Amino acid sequence: MKRNDFIKNSTLLVTGAFLSSNKTSEFTNPNKEMIKSTPFKLDYAPHQGMFSASAGKNFLDEIRYMYDLGFRSIEDNGMPGRSVDEQKQVGELLAKLGMRMGVFVVPKGGNGQNTLAANKQEHIDIFLKGCRDSVEVAKRVNAKWVTVVPGDYQRNLPIGVQTANVIEGLKRGAEIFEPHGITMVLEPLSDTPDLFLRFTDQAYEICKAVNSPSCKILYDAYHQQKNEGNLISLMNLCWSEIAYIQVGDNPGRKEPYTGEINYKNVFKWLHEKGYKGIVGMEHGMSKSGKEGEDKLVAAYREADNF
Repeated sequence: MKRNDFIKNSTLLVTGAFLSSNKTSEFTNPNKEMIKSTPFKLDYAPHQGMFSASAGKNFLDEIRYMYDLGFRSIEDNGMPGRSVDEQKQVGELLAKLGMRMGVFVVPKGGNGQNTLAANKQEHIDIFLKGCRDSVEVAKRVNAKWVTVVPGDYQRNLPIGVQTANVIEGLKRGAEIFEPHGITMVLEPLSDTPDLFLRFTDQAYEICKAVNSPSCKILYDAYHQQKNEGNLISLMNLCWSEIAYIQVGDNPGRKEPYTGEINYKNVFKWLHEKGYKGIVGMEHGMSKSGKEGEDKLVAAYREADNF
């Protein structure tokens, strides 16, 4: 390459990087006009603590603040651990505001514990009790989706036997949820290779075998970017079994525009697909305090601007 051509190309690269950096700063330092109270195109669901610097530590106050920012749903993985009175208060407030309750986690122990892959009766009993308890929690907060993680591998058993065990256990869980119109959503995770359920097509196969409207996939783009990538293509292939979406950028599991995922394109695809469900904001924040909250909202406004 000639020296003049090299200098010209280098200048173009630097200029492009500068423009890209400026574009990022437009929403990481948002003005008041950008942070509106109008609803988003997709139904993003924050969780407690994301806006505590502005709204305070009271969950109900934070939900009201979320509504004022344009959010129309919430998530709360630990909802079963809240008191019955608090669950009822949350449910009543969501109904008053016209907001939806996203997922909470079915209490069966930790993600890897009491694995359904083992076909041990004590594990199945704990899971089914968690399902029955979740029905009562869901009634109080008007939840329609609950998260299920089947557990770890049972490595002394062949993989086909483990898969059949998981399917049979989930069929029994679905029988509990079906009469109440509740869907357990199976979440493939990337946290450790010991977890049985890790891939989208694996979850798809299981849901097809369970064959119940109460057993579908929770597609978490953060986990699946780590496990397999190819997000839109794999969502499209498995779309009939996907009932719930969660997000977080990778690496770091923070808000959009802090990692490598093109969330504006992902959100546009979901919108064009006609997705009307919840997009759970199951991630941390790159900055703390009010500055971090403003950056969080502005990032979602930018990603939702397609």
